[in-house]
Amino acid sequence: MTTQSITTISNENLISEVIKLKDEGYRLVQICATTVNSEYEITYSFALDYEFLCIRLMIPEEAEIMSISQVFAPAFLYENEMKDLFGIKINALSLDYQGNFYRLEQKTPYKNQ
Repeated sequence: MTTQSITTISNENLISEVIKLKDEGYRLVQICATTVNSEYEITYSFALDYEFLCIRLMIPEEAEIMSISQVFAPAFLYENEMKDLFGIKINALSLDYQGNFYRLEQKTPYKNQ
């Protein structure tokens, strides 16, 4: 049977939760960002066998988050995308394109206005 869950966590607990999932054998599936009112909602999805779980952050626009690319190397792709499209501030990226991951006509087109 396939199960799915979403747990909202605090920004301060992001790295410890991600390390815990890595240690349990989960793989990173995707990271998704969107705007909700004046905040950003960032959802990290992980899978292990037939279990799919998500951890979610709700952060204000000015908040900074830590990169999980030191734990899950491919995360740098999603994180650079979030920086380019939303202007989300991400610290300690393993490979940081400095806002040039995509060629965009408009800088941070999905940033809260």
